[in-house]
Amino acid sequence: MAVIGLVVGLVVILLIAILWVASRYKRCPSDRILVIYGRVGGVGESARCLHGGGALVWPIIQGYAFLDLTPISIEIKLQGALSQQNIRVNTPATFTVGVSTEPGVMQNAAERLLGLSLAEVENLSRDIIFGQMRVVIATMPIEEINTDREKLITNITESLEIELRKVGLRLINVNIQDITDESGYIDALGREAAARAINEAKIKVAQQERDGDIGAAEANREQRIRVASANATATEGENEAKVTVARSDSERRQKEAEAERLATAAERVTQARAEEESFAAEAAAEVARAAREKASQQADIVVPAEVERERVRTLAEAEADRIRFVKGGEADGQRLLMEAEAMGLLALLTRRAEGLGELVDRTGGEAQLAALMLISEQLPALVAEQVKAISNLKIDQVTVWDSGGNGGNGGSSTANFLSSLIGALPPLQDLAGQVGVKLPAYLGEMDGTATPENLRHLADAMEAEAGDAADDGE
Repeated sequence: MAVIGLVVGLVVILLIAILWVASRYKRCPSDRILVIYGRVGGVGESARCLHGGGALVWPIIQGYAFLDLTPISIEIKLQGALSQQNIRVNTPATFTVGVSTEPGVMQNAAERLLGLSLAEVENLSRDIIFGQMRVVIATMPIEEINTDREKLITNITESLEIELRKVGLRLINVNIQDITDESGYIDALGREAAARAINEAKIKVAQQERDGDIGAAEANREQRIRVASANATATEGENEAKVTVARSDSERRQKEAEAERLATAAERVTQARAEEESFAAEAAAEVARAAREKASQQADIVVPAEVERERVRTLAEAEADRIRFVKGGEADGQRLLMEAEAMGLLALLTRRAEGLGELVDRTGGEAQLAALMLISEQLPALVAEQVKAISNLKIDQVTVWDSGGNGGNGGSSTANFLSSLIGALPPLQDLAGQVGVKLPAYLGEMDGTATPENLRHLADAMEAEAGDAADDGE
């Protein structure tokens, strides 16, 4: 609920802000100028003027007003204005003015016309127009004022525009009415101009009548000349027409004969051309027939041969690709197998090297002790290798044929045999000594009694015991 209340509060605040902005946003109609005064932001600016669009007017620090752009028509009845010849003239005129929409002139209007009614603006404009009209008329002669209305209007417009812009106005239109003077000078000029115009008109009428009589006489003479010339021309034309007809008949007959000749020749040429085209068509047909036969032979013989050649080549290339792929696969498999074996051997050697390093570390760095432990691990294998020396000998019983003679060392043959047999087996202590390792005593030592002489005595005793046992058996 608290969240809903917060959202509703924010919406209400937003609506109030929108309504406030809408109430303070002022739009400017097209027939008015919006003037915003107060703090307008620009340095040295007393107001900001807008023609069209709109603007936000801040409360308290800003205000606004409108300037009306409605044109103002002003009747000016100027009486007794002195011209350049010091002749007083009456110059009634109608002026149309209005507030200007140019940026700089609008600023002047905001500063000098804001708050004035249209009547007050009209009075201000009237005073300016009266003064400028008197200035302009004083610089022009009365003849020019009366005859050159366009120049008079131009001078008045240029003079008024400068003054009206100072108060924010512009001149829209100027209409000069009848110009009169108190002395009757303009009327006299008018009568003089009228008399001059009448005289010029009479002269022109007389000239026109004279020109008319002369023209009539010349027209009659021209008529007689042209009639005679026309008759002569007609006779000459008739004669030329007869000659032209005769010439035309001759040319017609010549052209008919020429046309007949050309027709006969054209017929023969056309017939010959038709025969030539027939022969050419037959030759082309034979060529086409030969090309068709050649194409048929090529389709029946050459194309199957080329197809067979392409088939054999494709099969050969496929077989070569298959062999290449198979051999490549075998080579890749062999390479991967060897890489795997190498990785396995590398891992085994790495682990063995790590184990040896750890073994040396555990023995406190005694290399002799570490080697002894390694050899102790390999003793079963060493003993197995010693056993292999006689493992393949199947001896169910040993029969010794002893002649009873003594050997060179004083023993019997049996004793010598056992002594040599025992001596043939390398002692374990000697094997360990050959690799630089001294075995501990608990693995057995060769004492001083284990000599070949003692072994021979032991063999003699065993032989005697065996003989006694045989006698007892009998």
